[in-house]
Amino acid sequence: MKKALALPFSILYYGCFGLALFLFHGIQVISLRIFGYQAHKTSVDVLNWVLLRCLNLLGTRIHLHNLPKLNPSQPYIIVANHQSTYDIPPLIWYLRQCHPKFISKIELGSGIPSISYNLKNGGSVLINRKEKTKALDAIKKFAQNVRKNNWSVVIFAEGTRSRDGQPKAFQKGGLLTLFEQIPEAKILPVSIGNSWKLSRYNYFPMPLAVSLDIMFHPITAINTQNPEATVTELESVIHEGVHQLQTSA
Repeated sequence: MKKALALPFSILYYGCFGLALFLFHGIQVISLRIFGYQAHKTSVDVLNWVLLRCLNLLGTRIHLHNLPKLNPSQPYIIVANHQSTYDIPPLIWYLRQCHPKFISKIELGSGIPSISYNLKNGGSVLINRKEKTKALDAIKKFAQNVRKNNWSVVIFAEGTRSRDGQPKAFQKGGLLTLFEQIPEAKILPVSIGNSWKLSRYNYFPMPLAVSLDIMFHPITAINTQNPEATVTELESVIHEGVHQLQTSA
């Protein structure tokens, strides 16, 4: 019954979602080529606000817990768990003042209007996770660019998304590389809960009235003397937050 009820809303959602991606693809191209980086970034920010409004058509509500006030002149390493593709638009929109860039799998770099263009041209990095040495080299170059421009980076430390919401062990390589390359960055740990429910039917139909929760933890500094301890602490804090969000839903 729930699936049947969700069908017409899903069709409406995907119609609006697809229209937004195609429309903003052109806007991004024009913004970047004519007006430069800042105009392109603004177009990406607005796109993600629109994508959040598309989710509202499904009755999706996004609840932010302890959203921090960030310093635009301070680079951040934003470390989060990963449950679905819908983790991304809220992070781009609500953390837009710190210019979040992403470490993404190479497959997303082509074929998706707006999204692929932004990943290739907006300052993010695309990596092939099967080639670990090349991936870490790419992250090093990416981190240097982030540091040079005083941007921030979002890393989903589990490596792949959790399809049932249960946290996975962190992959340390990418995090340790970022810590080494941007030692002055502050760390913003983020726990994401219930986003996995949006993909429970393999993205069609889209479930109705999902409550997507994002919990921001206190900002911390990198322990440059023992970066692995920083990873362990982050994993504990973020996983604990995920469990808290899942059980309170």
